[in-house]
Amino acid sequence: MDSNHRPTDYESAALTAVLRAPIFHFTTSNEFSRRPLAPAQKLTAATPPSDSGFMRILFVALAALLLAGCSDTPAPVSKAPEPPPAPISGRQAFQYMYGSSRIWATDSMPLTIRSMNVPDVKPENGKAGAWEVVFVSEGMARARTYTWSAVETENVHKGVFPGPQESWHAGGPNQPFSPALLKIDTTEALVEAIKISGPYLDKPGQRPPVSYMLNYESATRFPNPVWRVLWGGSVSSAEYRVTVDASTGKVLAHD
Repeated sequence: MDSNHRPTDYESAALTAVLRAPIFHFTTSNEFSRRPLAPAQKLTAATPPSDSGFMRILFVALAALLLAGCSDTPAPVSKAPEPPPAPISGRQAFQYMYGSSRIWATDSMPLTIRSMNVPDVKPENGKAGAWEVVFVSEGMARARTYTWSAVETENVHKGVFPGPQESWHAGGPNQPFSPALLKIDTTEALVEAIKISGPYLDKPGQRPPVSYMLNYESATRFPNPVWRVLWGGSVSSAEYRVTVDASTGKVLAHD
């Protein structure tokens, strides 16, 4: 019981009634008397307690348990408000989805990564409110698209969500790559892209939102997977593009 708890009038009255109640005791003929017992004799180590002393101790113990079980109703605990949805970087989103893809296929490898814009989540430097990663399994000859989103929308589910499986065969322009090659995050790729984009960024006028795409084309001159920092929604429609090596962070091209 709370040390600061004070018995209520009801609890005090109950305890007083118990202590003042006459003690019933049995006679040798299995009858009992309602006569209150005389005060208990002083007990010694050689003298066991009388019936009246034992019963009084029992009633006091029961009364104490009654009071101990009484406590004030605890105040309801208010939950902290859920933080607003926040964007994350491309590498962080990949790590969220990669583990899930390995459950689907133990030989799962990433093929492409791209950012997605969702309502109610404002993009930040190098971060987006939703991401899409295509994973492939050479052993199963299948591909599967996974998404992560900070919010639930009509087009994408909140959190990590696997899409349907599709047939896939190696040999296309995009090749799967080892996750160990993904050392540069989109936050770092954007910093490098801005460093060499002064002439474009200094032009008057409003700029489109920045999006990000990662792929590995073994037939190109780029030896590693590359981040494409795009001022626009896609490679073909972007106003300005910067290609950054996803392993070293070096700017490889811009136009």
